Amino acid sequence: MNWFNQMLSEQVEPDSITFLSVLTACGRKGMIDKGRELFDSMVQDYRIEPSPEHYSCMVDMLGRAGRLEEAEEMVNQIPGGPSLSVLQSLLGSCRTYGNVELGEKAAEGLLEMERKESGTYVLMANLYAEKGQWEKASRFKRAMREEGVLKKIGFSWVDVDHAADGSLALHGFSSGDMTHPMAEEIHGVAGFVGMEMKFLKEREVEWYECGVMLESVGCIG
Repeated sequence: MNWFNQMLSEQVEPDSITFLSVLTACGRKGMIDKGRELFDSMVQDYRIEPSPEHYSCMVDMLGRAGRLEEAEEMVNQIPGGPSLSVLQSLLGSCRTYGNVELGEKAAEGLLEMERKESGTYVLMANLYAEKGQWEKASRFKRAMREEGVLKKIGFSWVDVDHAADGSLALHGFSSGDMTHPMAEEIHGVAGFVGMEMKFLKEREVEWYECGVMLESVGCIG
């Protein structure tokens, strides 16, 4: 933002790429209102026609902030309609904020574009389940099976700086993977961490209940 402001102070006119960079920065920093202001300025003051990338950036920015109605309005303004990635971003935000109605619209658009994309089915099934709409959740899971769609397995890489020769060692793993030579040790540590987290959560609940009880009898205010 500092560089952008310096450009403006020196009468250097920003182009579409500059605005895309600044909008991306606003999204990452959570500067939603500033992002909207810059988007409007790009169109009104600099007469720059927003590209699909600009719209995608704005939809992602607004969606992450929970401003889903504004995100939907932005989607409807995209020339030629939204891309797959835009609707995926919108659906992800709907799942995060529990907006079933808008999520259904996004999912409908996604399935029209690509029926074999597992993420759409998984996100909608989870969204319905979190809202207690079990029948609809089951319907999406059943449709996923009928379409022959397989859930993609996530794959991760981890750098470890304890290789035998002192160099970095790169380890790859996926969900349920037991092929790593230290798989048993890794799963053992993961299990221990999970138990520790559960213990801390239970203690947190106990302390909360204890605090409520003490407050009810006037021991704390």
